[in-house]
Amino acid sequence: MSATWYECKIKYRKLDEASGMLKVKTEPFLVDAISYTEAESRITEEMSVYLSDTEEIKITNIKVANFAEIHPFENSDRWFKSKVSLIAFDEESGKERKTNMYLLIQANDVKEAYDNTISVMKDTMGEYSVPSIAESPIMDVFPYFSGEEDDMERVEKFNVLKDSVPVDNSMDEALELSDVLSSEE
Repeated sequence: MSATWYECKIKYRKLDEASGMLKVKTEPFLVDAISYTEAESRITEEMSVYLSDTEEIKITNIKVANFAEIHPFENSDRWFKSKVSLIAFDEESGKERKTNMYLLIQANDVKEAYDNTISVMKDTMGEYSVPSIAESPIMDVFPYFSGEEDDMERVEKFNVLKDSVPVDNSMDEALELSDVLSSEE
């Protein structure tokens, strides 16, 4: 059974790191749920961990998100919306048909999001293209886990990937130059 993701916009007080003051923010989060009611319950439960007993949240909007798949990646801190066009050839009309799907990919920048999208799609049998990638406003993703033993491993793996600290992926120019020189030979 595929997951249904709900985008929940939450209004709450958040510590502004620049000024050190509490500011009211409205931010979107993603939860895996069966219904709007469960999405409301789950986001309230998930957000209660981040708030003190005196603080409260206000849910300003809940809607079904149009993501086909969610993919967390290690050492990444932002979410990107990748539009993937699956290309099929219609033999009756002789035309190419494109079917779009959206993936939520975790990465540090657009290039890394593109690379992560390609790695996710590597086992796809048909042709596809990636027409757009944009940073998503989604702050965090809360998947549903049943609590069974098999799920606990998935929970731990998902959380380790999601919460991993970004690393510096700057390019080593000497190494890149040696790669270029060796490929020219």
